[in-house]
Amino acid sequence: MKSIAELDAALASGSTTAEALLDATLAKIEATKTLGAFLAIDPSGARAAARAADARARSGGRLGPLDGIPLALKDNLVTEGVVTTAGSKILDGWIPPYDGFVVRRLRAAGSVLVGKTNMDELGMGSSSERSAYGPVRNPWDVARVPGGSSGGSAVAVAARLVPGSLGSDTGGSVRQPAAMTGIYGLKPTYGRVSRQGLIAFASSLDQIGPMATTPEDLAILYEAIAGHDPGDSTSLARPVEPVREAVRAADVRGLRIGIPAEYWGEGIDPEVRSATDAAIGALREAGALTVPISLPNTAHALSAYYLIAPAEAASNLARFDGVRYGPRVADPELRAMFARTRHAGFGAEVKRRIMLGTYVLSAGYYDAYYGQAQRVRTLIRADFEAAFGSVDLIATPTSPIPAFPIGARTDDPLAMYLADVCTLAVNLAGVPALSAPAGFTQNDLPVGLQLIGRWLDEGTILRAAGALHARTPHARRAPPMF
Repeated sequence: MKSIAELDAALASGSTTAEALLDATLAKIEATKTLGAFLAIDPSGARAAARAADARARSGGRLGPLDGIPLALKDNLVTEGVVTTAGSKILDGWIPPYDGFVVRRLRAAGSVLVGKTNMDELGMGSSSERSAYGPVRNPWDVARVPGGSSGGSAVAVAARLVPGSLGSDTGGSVRQPAAMTGIYGLKPTYGRVSRQGLIAFASSLDQIGPMATTPEDLAILYEAIAGHDPGDSTSLARPVEPVREAVRAADVRGLRIGIPAEYWGEGIDPEVRSATDAAIGALREAGALTVPISLPNTAHALSAYYLIAPAEAASNLARFDGVRYGPRVADPELRAMFARTRHAGFGAEVKRRIMLGTYVLSAGYYDAYYGQAQRVRTLIRADFEAAFGSVDLIATPTSPIPAFPIGARTDDPLAMYLADVCTLAVNLAGVPALSAPAGFTQNDLPVGLQLIGRWLDEGTILRAAGALHARTPHARRAPPMF
């Protein structure tokens, strides 16, 4: 599968058609079912969109670079007429009556939306093993996880089933699977992309972001989905700066890159350190400058996140009670029906986080836990504000480790949570960040470099990713069987 930009050129020249691309995509998805990347396929809807795209192409009225391009959506993005479960039995069989904001944007751009991708249940996981419908497998080694929670979206791109996809990122759920599967993944500034139509996990942390095989494709997808939405009270009413041309220019001469000491200590795998050091070296060779910095409150990010996110999740998930959405476990007594439905519908990890969140919000504990975590969050944001006074972006590993074996961490929640230790602070601060392919381990497992930018400055991190892409071969490698 070529990149979005390459397929756009092929469609514009008439050397291929949207229907031909769709046929190839559906065949690949069918042939790779064992990866577990997709939960639902919409062949009739995709076929109608492809035919409409081809009709526009024949009349000279193509809508833009996404017209006729096959894309995939994480299964927590509501899609009219297509089963949307967020990887949970609590929504088993639910068919939304409307499209979310980003889905409407992609349809308006002419995209061919082929289906919904597998994920950790309700976004709560770091490995894509927590789906109620089975795990997602990493195409670089099918015995290993692809990261999470947007693992299906990452695998769909990494295995070249589709050239681009959308995921959601609450604590690293776009960037971490992008790193573990060798692709690009962007978490925009909080509020830059509308959350309307995203099944909420933690509302002050969630953000929808694109995944692709090139930084230019990330830019194309970002420009399509970013922008103000009056239907989302957290959406920013600020113009979206075009970024695609800056990415293609890939000029980082004089760019100051901060290297925070806190992200390179204990717990970082030596091969991850080596690959990310080399990637930063490539940016230096392109003319960027590296500056040592400190983000001193990083050490508290994990604790703060795992108080704030479960608290918000406990509140958001109260709506899943068997009355309005999904299946219901019958019981003549109302409270018993609620309890039995939620017990049957939620998996173990979701129940764990609901219990933790309910506890930290309870009377007598709110200030000691949730309130204190919010104060720490303010300090973390202040660290980034101070750092961006002297640097243009910040570089860190995306994941402290490469992809680990399926089942290796499922019985150790803390070990699983530590897989996101490099990405959590970004969500707490609300800044944009992306993961770029940085290299491979000796076992051919991908490693990601995280580039963090100022608020609303997606352009700079995408430009740096463009420079890295132009000077390193890592992103051009596809998994051997794909």
